[in-house]
Amino acid sequence: MGRGRVTLKRIENKINRQVTFSKRRSGLLKKAHEISVLCDADVALIIFSTKGKLCEFATDASYDSLSLSLSDFL
Repeated sequence: MGRGRVTLKRIENKINRQVTFSKRRSGLLKKAHEISVLCDADVALIIFSTKGKLCEFATDASYDSLSLSLSDFL
């Protein structure tokens, strides 16, 4: 028997929302690193928090293109 489907909705409590964001962010960064290692892929990941704080991950090969893209975006 599998797990039930969870409905996605906004977390109203600010503290719980921040804790969830931090946990999900670290998991997403870990997965980005894993896929870059396992598949030998160039990976770039950009995350903005609700307060506008930037969190980024890039493999060595994609870092230059990431910084160029960021300068165009910002």
